[in-house]
Amino acid sequence: MFPFLAKHIKYFLFKKRRNTFLKLLYSRVYKIGIPLLLLIDINAFFWYFDFENFKSIKFFINLFLLSWLFYEVIKYFIYTAISIKVTQKKRVRRELFHLIINLAKVFIALIVFVSVLSFYGVNITAIITSLGIGGVIIGLAAKDTLSNFFDSIRLISSDAIHVGDWIETRDFEGFVTEIGLTYTQIRTFDNSLIVIPNTKLANDWVRNWSRRLIGRRIKFWVKIKYTLDIDEVNRVINEIRQMLISHPMIVTDRKIETIKNKLHKNNLFILEDKYGVRKTLLVYLDEFDEYSMNILVYAFSITIDWEGWLKVKQDVLLKVLEIIKNSKLELAYPTSVIFHDERKNLWKE
Repeated sequence: MFPFLAKHIKYFLFKKRRNTFLKLLYSRVYKIGIPLLLLIDINAFFWYFDFENFKSIKFFINLFLLSWLFYEVIKYFIYTAISIKVTQKKRVRRELFHLIINLAKVFIALIVFVSVLSFYGVNITAIITSLGIGGVIIGLAAKDTLSNFFDSIRLISSDAIHVGDWIETRDFEGFVTEIGLTYTQIRTFDNSLIVIPNTKLANDWVRNWSRRLIGRRIKFWVKIKYTLDIDEVNRVINEIRQMLISHPMIVTDRKIETIKNKLHKNNLFILEDKYGVRKTLLVYLDEFDEYSMNILVYAFSITIDWEGWLKVKQDVLLKVLEIIKNSKLELAYPTSVIFHDERKNLWKE
């Protein structure tokens, strides 16, 4: 019966549709249908043949199938919510859905445990009330686990980090791969996996490099040889500044105006700080060094990913070199000057 129904449901409802959302729903409905139809078939089988001596077997089969069915129903609603957010082009917080699924697993396990005890006639209320000192000992032993669990909820509710974020703390740096009930997994840049208790992560400072909408900093100094040609120095500085303003991948006021208008809701916060938008652009003669005059170049690239940022930075550096090449200025480098005394030897013979 099950293959027949599954085949016709698939054919009439979803097979002819190319919508990705409906295909996902079909896959989840199909997984719900497996334990549901098995539950119906097995209970019909036991009812028809009237197996009175197999009550315990029937109980455990029903308990397993009901737990399976409940778990698949929860996953159905979770994946439906994810699909709706994806179709609406909204950000999906995967760690929140993982937390709900993990909590559902724990809840189902507790229900199964209590159901088994009740089936064998164990008084659950009496067990709970008789724990006494034993319950206190168990509570103290599970103190760290409970602390990690509540800190995981605090991490997710504070919206400080998401799965996929590049974070840095006092002891490690990498990408968040999972925020679990009691721990968080970090994939470091050398491709090792670090498992950190949520209590440690929640009570330490965290620098989240991924929480930037626009703007990754480019900062360097152009070292030029000392010169008294002030007009030429000013001309080079202005040319570098204009090059950055006209660069398609460098953030300026005009380029982010559309984004600011889109994000503007009220004046209760600074948009640049809330969403991570940086537009500072500075080109100035900064200092006199031992062997050079240093021009500070400070700007932000539109892209925030590492490779894209490196490409923009390389292009800016090459353009700066081209500007220096076409000017009267020269790049400076450490030099040593040796003075040779050519006077005759005055030593007495």
